[in-house]
Amino acid sequence: IECRLNLPPIAAVSPVRSVQPQTTNHSGLVAHAAPDRYSLAAVDSPENGGDPPIARAGLYRNSLMSDNQLDIIFAAPHPDDLEIGCGGTIALLVKQGYRVGMVHLTNGEPTPRGTVEKRLAEARAAADVLGVQVLEILGLTNRELMDTPAARYALATVLRRYRPRILVGMAGRTPAASPDHYQGQLITEAARFYAQLTKWDDRFDGTTPYRVDHLIYRPVPIAAEPHSFHSQFVVDISSTIEQKLQAVACYESQFDMTRFDRLAHYIRCNNGAEGSACGFMYGELYALPRPLGIKDMVAAFSPWEVPAPFRPDLVR
Repeated sequence: IECRLNLPPIAAVSPVRSVQPQTTNHSGLVAHAAPDRYSLAAVDSPENGGDPPIARAGLYRNSLMSDNQLDIIFAAPHPDDLEIGCGGTIALLVKQGYRVGMVHLTNGEPTPRGTVEKRLAEARAAADVLGVQVLEILGLTNRELMDTPAARYALATVLRRYRPRILVGMAGRTPAASPDHYQGQLITEAARFYAQLTKWDDRFDGTTPYRVDHLIYRPVPIAAEPHSFHSQFVVDISSTIEQKLQAVACYESQFDMTRFDRLAHYIRCNNGAEGSACGFMYGELYALPRPLGIKDMVAAFSPWEVPAPFRPDLVR
């Protein structure tokens, strides 16, 4: 098991970095982390003669993986973005047996109460709660994240390495929050295209071209403009909503008790509204930049789970 990190504050740590196996945070939720699942080795930092940060990634690989290929990758700018937006779906996909990767474009620091090392530990703990096979933290710069060729190369290299069929990213401008979110959308869209380009392998760490079949958006509910997409769907996360909140609760440096309580309320309300539109207790809404194509129309529609307004046993 290896971890490649090029962020300078991490490059000097010991080869194996442990995380507490279980911590109870301010919310009362228990955040589980398994220190024996991951190791941390500074093998590609400039201090060790490796490549500059922009060209490489911080890599966490589950020891159960027999090869590198993933079914789906979720990408967003900061550690906690994916957990808040997509955590229920990520946990559900893992339970369904799919191989799932999470990519944080930046390490999320600096922030008022965080440090690089603390944020890294929180990201690892959250990834363990969700059960993903791969977590990568790219060496892009928080607060200054921009859709540049170098940023596109960095994410496209990850896509070429893991060859997922599906890529999921955030969508929407958030003027009341970080501008990194919208830049992350642009980087994700461009990286998907860059991953398939030929005669350019030197820009992607020598990896070979790969086409990601599907790009899926997780629209930001509080975006500046109303969203309009060709098609939308909702994933039923009723069975994983508590797991999602456990993952979010790992980020104690970002959410003190008051902030977490308000965030948990927002998550339950928003996911409750998104889910109820399709008859679920909780759901996460996703969108496509094209119409949704299906092969089996009947199989594509699950039974409507809202109880009928009558008792079936009394119907004559």
